[in-house]
Amino acid sequence: MLRGINHITLAVSDLDASFNFYTKTLEMQPLLRWDKGAYLLAGDLWLCLALDLDANKTSLEKDYTHISFDVAPSEFESYSTRLLSAGITRWKENSSEGKSLYFLDPDGHKLEIHVGSLNSRLQELKSKPYKGTQWY
Repeated sequence: MLRGINHITLAVSDLDASFNFYTKTLEMQPLLRWDKGAYLLAGDLWLCLALDLDANKTSLEKDYTHISFDVAPSEFESYSTRLLSAGITRWKENSSEGKSLYFLDPDGHKLEIHVGSLNSRLQELKSKPYKGTQWY
């Protein structure tokens, strides 16, 4: 069972402009910034800004904007198996902290189910920071 929104990731073409817009104009709280992204808070919502300029990505990976749903660790495998059995299309393989399955809905919207939280991600980044990490 999905437990709600885990986080939202927005692909951005200019990290400085987007960071300033979301932190200054919309007054979101900056938590962490690195060379290719930033983590912000809007209330309890974890927002990731991801610089997305890599021309070598496949067409499905070019726009990293997606919504991630929270799933309990104990339910991740069965939920993933059910989605894969339903014939969903995977659009990305997981390379970050926490288990994730990235998939498309029938209209091609990019979705993810994720085990983990903003706190678990931040703890991971304390020991393995992204290049250029700055803490706020």
